[in-house]
Amino acid sequence: MKSNEQKAGSASSLRTVLASDLPASLVVFLVALPLCMGIALASGAPIMSGLIAGVVGGLVVGLFGGVPLLVSGPAAGLAVMVFGFINELGFAATCAAVAAAGVIQMVLGGVKVARAALGISPAVIHGMLAGIGILIVLGQLHIVLGGAPQSNAWANLRELPGQIMDLHGPATILGLVTIGILVLWQVMPNSRLKKVPGPLVAVVVGSVAAAVWGADVKRVDLAGSLFESIQLPQLPENWGAFAAAVFSLALVASAESLLSAVATDKLHTGPRANLDKELFAQGMANTLSGLMGGLPITGVIVRSAANIAAGAKTRASAFMHGVWMLLFVSLLGSYLGLVPLTVLAGLLVHVGAKLVNMHHIQELRRRGELAVYVVTVAGVVGINLLAGIALGFAVAVARLLWRLGRVQVQVKQVGEVHQVRVGGALTFVGVPQLSAALAQVPNGAQVELDLAVETLDHSGYEALESWCQNHRKTGGKVWMEPLEEVWARKGSASSPKSVVPVSATPTLSSESA
Repeated sequence: MKSNEQKAGSASSLRTVLASDLPASLVVFLVALPLCMGIALASGAPIMSGLIAGVVGGLVVGLFGGVPLLVSGPAAGLAVMVFGFINELGFAATCAAVAAAGVIQMVLGGVKVARAALGISPAVIHGMLAGIGILIVLGQLHIVLGGAPQSNAWANLRELPGQIMDLHGPATILGLVTIGILVLWQVMPNSRLKKVPGPLVAVVVGSVAAAVWGADVKRVDLAGSLFESIQLPQLPENWGAFAAAVFSLALVASAESLLSAVATDKLHTGPRANLDKELFAQGMANTLSGLMGGLPITGVIVRSAANIAAGAKTRASAFMHGVWMLLFVSLLGSYLGLVPLTVLAGLLVHVGAKLVNMHHIQELRRRGELAVYVVTVAGVVGINLLAGIALGFAVAVARLLWRLGRVQVQVKQVGEVHQVRVGGALTFVGVPQLSAALAQVPNGAQVELDLAVETLDHSGYEALESWCQNHRKTGGKVWMEPLEEVWARKGSASSPKSVVPVSATPTLSSESA
């Protein structure tokens, strides 16, 4: 009987793979293939390095990851960072940094600290991605217009008017047609035609148009087959820059993967994410990709959403998309040489623009975190990626301290009674403001103290306790909720449960508190 049940379960799993995961894997493959090439172009790396990362991400993370429906591969969010590292360290040393970053990710996943990465402010992450998107758009626009990207955002902006005045006919037309198709695909009403991935349509149409036209434009150069392109990384000459690259890649790749994993969980009702397992698998993939000469890998929410929308049910879909990519690049890779670089650049302009997400901006504005986002974007675009992240963190911490110090104290007299209401966050930062407000209460007065605080730390507790004791010594009376109850709640904003004279309640000494 058990054997029959096992056979029935296996047959059911096979039917699920064939009915749901197989078609979904083909959709994801068709979405990922042009994106892998485009991200390699934006990174200033060989096109094949993006394809290697796509294959490794699909096979390794698809097989060992902790988020079954998450699809991994090279991500636009790391393109600008990798571009800088390649310029500073060289491509071979950057691959070594990718492999070393993967080792760090495996260690972090092994000691189960993956959820700590979720403590990073979403405003910083979204700002980082938006800044990267702006940099990608500014750089790739030059390729769309037939020129070459400059070294930084300001140079790209400065040279853009001249580039527009000196258009390179075929390259510009092909790039603009690619962007037009992608925009049209996004706004087109749902139909059978829209089930075909927009990036695939744009790349195929652009490539066919270039071939029929006989356009003299630069095309993808794979420089050999997949296996011929595999190259071992090299140790760097600048160890300081190398160490910075390793830890930067480990931090950003981990944060992006884990945030994508959490976002993917919200899109389906299947098994929940195991973040530590996922981080370990991402580290395995990055180590292997770096050793083979591939780009860094992260979980990618766009491909994962396409995977789920296409009906994927298990991790087989993500794994099979890596298999299709491996087979295509190995057997049909020569056809990729027909793709014009300006078409890939048009694809990247569209991808970069989508990284500036208006929904995120509106949500952060409602939560009062827009300043963190704006500063992060400005830092990434105006200085560099790490500076932008650091500035965003600094503003986020400053905002937190400001909120912790934002205590509201209202004092008013009603008859013979002085009513004092303390709201907000009563922490060490707000104690001076509390003391100044309580100094308005005359000695010997009757006081009703309403503690509607969201947060109460030890300094705030002692300041209240000390004032109550001193005021009682002057002959005054204080009615309030017992401080012990407020302290136990640590942040309840509810109204006092009981009003009793403070002299009738036991007080905590500084040692016991």
